[in-house]
Amino acid sequence: MSTPAIELTRLSMRYGNRPALDDVSLAVAPGEIFGYLGPNGAGKTTTLKIVAGILRPSTGDAAVLGSSVLTEPLLAKTRIGYVPESGAVFEKLTPREHLRFVGRVRGLTAAETDERIARHAGRFQLTAELDRRCSDLSKGTKQKVCWCAALLHEPPVLVLDEPLSGLDVESVARVKELLREVAARGATVFYSSHLIDVVEKVCTRIAVIDRGRLRAVGTPLEVTIGAGCDSLEAAIRVLTAAETAVPGAA
Repeated sequence: MSTPAIELTRLSMRYGNRPALDDVSLAVAPGEIFGYLGPNGAGKTTTLKIVAGILRPSTGDAAVLGSSVLTEPLLAKTRIGYVPESGAVFEKLTPREHLRFVGRVRGLTAAETDERIARHAGRFQLTAELDRRCSDLSKGTKQKVCWCAALLHEPPVLVLDEPLSGLDVESVARVKELLREVAARGATVFYSSHLIDVVEKVCTRIAVIDRGRLRAVGTPLEVTIGAGCDSLEAAIRVLTAAETAVPGAA
């Protein structure tokens, strides 16, 4: 059996007395586009930040292609491209300067960085904005810069937290196409979203989480049928209204 691209092992996280994650175990296979769904406050962003090495769990562990985020954090981070919902960029830099900095941090040569900036900026229709200060850009344009930064070093794992936030319709269509391309070449996508229609179209499997606990894991159709519903949207409403996890979820 191949090493999981992402593996969560009895992952728990507490903020004071409030549990954000409660004993979550999950494996995502290489090449999967894996959707991570649930209401606000369910634990999605906390999970993704732990995988990305931004937060340290209270208990348990997460691994990226076999590298623990606790004991091998730098190696795990080299294998990840991370797109946050916030569109966080260096506000005083231009997108080109921001991406060149990311390229240096990722160990790319100047030539490699500039070639990839041009390629990804073209994909996201960002070329005309590359030399404007980031503080002058819209939220959607900043999100495009985050996408370019995540893709720059061609990571084997993409960790995406509401990555379509602020993007226009054309950019959303380009992202759907991009995710399929990434998975086709063997990379893995771990994708948190509220957009059910996008998840149904691109995700090979999904997990539903609520109040820090997994409620279901499977293909979108398996999760829908398992909840006794005729649509994934209805299934998620049913699963996140439940007080106990669905059998076989973890």
